[in-house]
Amino acid sequence: MTAAHTCTLLSVRSATRRFGGLVAVNQLSFDLYPGEVVGLLGPNGSGKTTAMNLISGALPAHGGQILFNGQPIHALKSHQIARLGIARTFQLVRVLGPLSCQDNVIAGMAFKPRPLFGKAAAARAQELLQRVGLERHAALPAGELTYIDQKRLELARALALEPRLLLLDEWLAGLNPTELQQGIALIRQLQGSGLTILMVEHVMDAVHALCSRCVVMHAGTRIAEGATAQVLRDPEVVRAYLGGEEDDSREAAHA
Repeated sequence: MTAAHTCTLLSVRSATRRFGGLVAVNQLSFDLYPGEVVGLLGPNGSGKTTAMNLISGALPAHGGQILFNGQPIHALKSHQIARLGIARTFQLVRVLGPLSCQDNVIAGMAFKPRPLFGKAAAARAQELLQRVGLERHAALPAGELTYIDQKRLELARALALEPRLLLLDEWLAGLNPTELQQGIALIRQLQGSGLTILMVEHVMDAVHALCSRCVVMHAGTRIAEGATAQVLRDPEVVRAYLGGEEDDSREAAHA
């Protein structure tokens, strides 16, 4: 099923966000279609995480519209957006350190459209921990996990919401080569289950492996959008996003 033959799941229309005199996101527009994995790319400071914050409700937009499944969500609070089916991970991991891994995941289930509690929630949490490779750490306080395992836990908690759209903010950053391949395989499994994914990512191997399309931002503005290989060869993208990273620009040129 191609994007041209499906309904839009997420539509960002001229979304704008200012911080004082800085326009962090400037008239950003793009669409996501069900089942896609799309990369949101750009150099540090280009507005990618701010855009994710606008979609998830962590920040209000100062202009434009954001629609999810045809419903305007740009005026909603983050917990309201979560209940509609949008979940996310954060660039800086946010786990509930004193709570066990299982309880971290159970906490996410309170915000899904049909909340789970008690034994049903515990059983589902164990399934999700197994899915991300943390089943042996269910009783361990989240604060005692390694950084990489905290990332896995945060993903399990996001999946506890049973989202239709998953926002991944540099979830694959910092993984070693083996962990990276495991992470790519997991994201492919999530896509195969019908999940739509928007991912901010700097790991080009992952972008090439996972993203059918990319949206590229620079200084708060969208500068390119399209098929991944085509976008990463765009001279403006190479200059703005990859120009300072020699290895990545060489890779993009041969995409």
